[in-house]
Amino acid sequence: MNLIFHFPVLTILLSLLSSVICTLLKAKTARIWTMAVETLLLGMCAAVLVHTLQTGEAFTYVLGEFPAPWGNELRAGALEGLMGFVFSAVLLCSLGGGLTYSRIDVEESKGNLFYALVNLAGAALMALVWTNDVFTGYVFLEILTLSSCGLIAVREMGRTTLAAVRYMIMNLLGSGLFLLGVVMMYSLTGHLLMIPMRGAVQEIMREGGRTPLTFALTILTIGLGIKSGMFPAYFWMPDTYGSATPAAASILSSVVSKGYLFLLFKILYRVAGETVFRQLPLRWVLFLLGLMGIAAGSVSALRSKNINRMTAYSSAAQIGYVYLGLGLGGEAGFTAAMFQILAHAVTKSLLFLTTPRLASSSGDSLLFGRLRGSGKRARFAGVCFTAAALSMVGIPFFAGFSVKLHYAVSAVSSGNPLLMFPILIILGLSSVLNATYYLRTVVTIYSDPWPGEQPDAGKRWKERRPFFAAYAVSAGVLMTGNLALGLAAPQIAEIIRRGLNMFG
Repeated sequence: MNLIFHFPVLTILLSLLSSVICTLLKAKTARIWTMAVETLLLGMCAAVLVHTLQTGEAFTYVLGEFPAPWGNELRAGALEGLMGFVFSAVLLCSLGGGLTYSRIDVEESKGNLFYALVNLAGAALMALVWTNDVFTGYVFLEILTLSSCGLIAVREMGRTTLAAVRYMIMNLLGSGLFLLGVVMMYSLTGHLLMIPMRGAVQEIMREGGRTPLTFALTILTIGLGIKSGMFPAYFWMPDTYGSATPAAASILSSVVSKGYLFLLFKILYRVAGETVFRQLPLRWVLFLLGLMGIAAGSVSALRSKNINRMTAYSSAAQIGYVYLGLGLGGEAGFTAAMFQILAHAVTKSLLFLTTPRLASSSGDSLLFGRLRGSGKRARFAGVCFTAAALSMVGIPFFAGFSVKLHYAVSAVSSGNPLLMFPILIILGLSSVLNATYYLRTVVTIYSDPWPGEQPDAGKRWKERRPFFAAYAVSAGVLMTGNLALGLAAPQIAEIIRRGLNMFG
């Protein structure tokens, strides 16, 4: 067997093993080990991506060579390889970009546990990317939930403890609903593997079993919707992302939520199938919740007085775009949703790694009034925030513009006024709102402080200025990724479309 065929399972096993190893190491050694492992995972995912694009075919890896129901399957195609590559790259950049604050926020004696949790989360993400089994998906959902709670709580503050508890409650609720949906789907189909389950789903539809199938898929969707921050279950985001140390906030907002969304996409596209999904009312529910999520998240971000809370509420709006694409359906809608996952991962990571550096130059305050002039004091951070903000607004050449263009083209090409006009209206409205709160923030960080305020902020920044080489490299990679998604959007979209063709 080609060595590349073993890479999917190796990414999972290596991350799980690294989690155990890190508990035995000192913090610095655990950090070096984790970043080396993530680099190796990055290479493995890239190899899978290149291999599947060259052959034009996905491949299945049967664990232990035991068929179902005793064995388990991993399935790798171009789309899985692309997602695994981006998830690994963003996770690696999150660790490097948040290195300064990880040293400050996490006690030295617990630093190795922090990196153990990162590896555990990485293993769960890789499993969600590769798995072809819905129950395995549930198992690693739980692993990802518990490791994410640990990443929040490792910064020992009263606020982070409360945020971790709230996050755990919401995610366990989502996990419970997802498990209930898995049980119902197994009862209906007699399968846990996704592709055999799809055949049974089609048979159920032919025999008139639409109602129980719709109910089971809806329960699965609600469970993953709660975990990913679907409207209206996004209220946990500001405290969660705003309280965690920057590296953890970056990981949680950029890749953890996307792991949940990618699993949901597998269920809708691989289990239900595009033809069946188009016939279910669930499609329209996702479409409407996506529209409402974009509007509500944008309005909440506009009303925020804190830059981290603004960025967190903006995440709720961006998650809405993914659900909008899933509801739109078809190759165009699913391609737009997958493109949004990629664009949001690289952009949101850059934002959550950058805002604390602006705050550090402003007396450690995240309030907009105190951030005036921070872009001049922390110049590179100001450039990074500006680039990410322009992408979120949808300025040409950035990833955000390509995402909105994909949605606009998909809406027009659908030829359905019930889809086209709401999408075009929400794109225009969200762009105006994004411009209002993101460009307002850019203007704020480059404005001079109010008279009598922060007279020694610049001096404090120079005295406390951390070593930022790791941040500079990580932020540079993320900005490059953002521009690559913007400038090479047709090529990236073609990879996604080819991946969709292999996906079933």
